[in-house]
Amino acid sequence: MQRHFDDMQLGSIELFVLAGEQGSFTAAAAMAGVTPAAVSRSISRLEERLGVRLFVRTTRQIRLTDGGKVYFEQCRQALSQLVEAEREVTGQQAAPSGKLRISVPTPYAHYRLLERIAAFRLQFPEVQVEVHISNRNIDFAEEGYDLAVRGRAPQDSTLIARKLEDAALVLVASPSYLKRRGKPKSLEELARHDCIQFVLPSTGRLIPWQFMRDGAQIELAGGDAIVCAEDFLGMGTLAVHGGGIAQTYRFCVERELASGALLELLPQHGGCARPFYLIYPHARHLSLRVRSFVEFLLR
Repeated sequence: MQRHFDDMQLGSIELFVLAGEQGSFTAAAAMAGVTPAAVSRSISRLEERLGVRLFVRTTRQIRLTDGGKVYFEQCRQALSQLVEAEREVTGQQAAPSGKLRISVPTPYAHYRLLERIAAFRLQFPEVQVEVHISNRNIDFAEEGYDLAVRGRAPQDSTLIARKLEDAALVLVASPSYLKRRGKPKSLEELARHDCIQFVLPSTGRLIPWQFMRDGAQIELAGGDAIVCAEDFLGMGTLAVHGGGIAQTYRFCVERELASGALLELLPQHGGCARPFYLIYPHARHLSLRVRSFVEFLLR
């Protein structure tokens, strides 16, 4: 294998990552035991070699450029893997450690994953967990995430998808809404009701409702009296307060169904579900913290 870096270049990359993490040449210098001028010169050499400006510098602060952000995430991940590989081969890493970055949609975060992350941290306290709760798609390479939970398996062959569960769907409304508007007795009657819909961030389109009819799964485009964007859980809150009819995951409204705050509608057409997958980049050497979390979650 051809050598691409000398010791000075590797040192410059380490100082660059430190400066990016700390947001300061001075703080990076203090951590590395060198002068701020040495950090500045080192990063300037790195920028000259790459032909890319990595930081925007002012008299008061520094910040990563767009190109700098991409390079920073890649370098930080690479350095972290080098450290872990060294610990693993020398037998020093008895337990996983370091930062674990996860992206997860709002319903799965609040009703499934966050409580498991708390349990994971009790077992592996040396792992720092950063959770990004959002329904938008993320780019593993550019944004530096280790794992993501999504509602569909990716087409990208560089990613691995492990199914977590098939989450049951349920159609619900509040007693106050049904008293005011009446209870639908068929799928066709839904067109005359106030429907609460969710916009899928990846497409900008409403998520169609799913039902079973005559043993087959069908999709139905309901009305759009109220449309929720970004936060999937808003649909359940609106339904509880009489906003209309919503289709959501059963695990999101189990308490409301048990208490009577929401009622299930058209159960004869229920039985549909949507999958959730745990997704992570395909790599021959998964970091110990990622591997431990994957095993913990699937277990």
